[in-house]
Amino acid sequence: MMNATLIDFPARLPSAGELMERALEPHLLVGMPHLNAHGLSETWLMKELGHRHWLMLARHLGMGDADFRTPDGTAAYAAICATSLRQARLGTVRANDVLAIRSFLAPVSRSQVMSLHKIACGEQPVAEVELISTFVRRDRTDDNHSLVRVERTGNPLTGTACCALAETAAALRRGSVDRYLGMDLEAGAPSPRFRFTPSISEEFNGAGLFYFAEFQAMCTRALDAWHPDAAHSVSRRDVFFSGNLRPAEPVSVVLVAGDRQSEGIACRIDRTDGATIGRMFALR
Repeated sequence: MMNATLIDFPARLPSAGELMERALEPHLLVGMPHLNAHGLSETWLMKELGHRHWLMLARHLGMGDADFRTPDGTAAYAAICATSLRQARLGTVRANDVLAIRSFLAPVSRSQVMSLHKIACGEQPVAEVELISTFVRRDRTDDNHSLVRVERTGNPLTGTACCALAETAAALRRGSVDRYLGMDLEAGAPSPRFRFTPSISEEFNGAGLFYFAEFQAMCTRALDAWHPDAAHSVSRRDVFFSGNLRPAEPVSVVLVAGDRQSEGIACRIDRTDGATIGRMFALR
């Protein structure tokens, strides 16, 4: 006789608010979806922390779910505009480990919010991740090149926590900085390019936008092509976002600084129209 395991589902459907609280539970059992061949997947981790960031933001604003809107009712998105992975030891995580994710959220301006996430496995720290978001909407229907910053309805963001990552992101947008983490922002000579065409079914999120976590994943693909030993020995990775892609639009990752022996590696992410939509800086 075959034994079977049945899951007893509750008769009452939980509310979105209840499910938000469950999604923010700090402990998680690691399995195959969370891993790659080198340990904890950085792409999975960024997606998970981005989800937690949005849920924490909705809760902070007193919302029952994360359906953000502009004053006229148009869909708005709390777009991630900068990320920082620090003190990373992702290779220490294995299947059946229990991760603890401790998160903190605070506004840094009227339109921007930061979240800080400390990840540990038992008593062993695994990583510290910082995310910065700002509200945006499309200025033209279905055109991901037309994202603009907006205000949203409901409770205003209050407080101005000091945030060096947000300050650096602003300086990069202004063009008032030419070096970061000891690396130049522009290459002094012709540099390798990695051309990539994202899939609408894989790299774009439910809002139809190129998912922020895929910027880092795309840079890892490029590093795999250029310096395979460098891509999976990253202890710090900062990524700054300044644009998005249309579906099926090719994009290029340009190596700006670093080689096989370098401690630091910098990449620029360019659209075919010449716009730079992201920058990645990594330390090994």
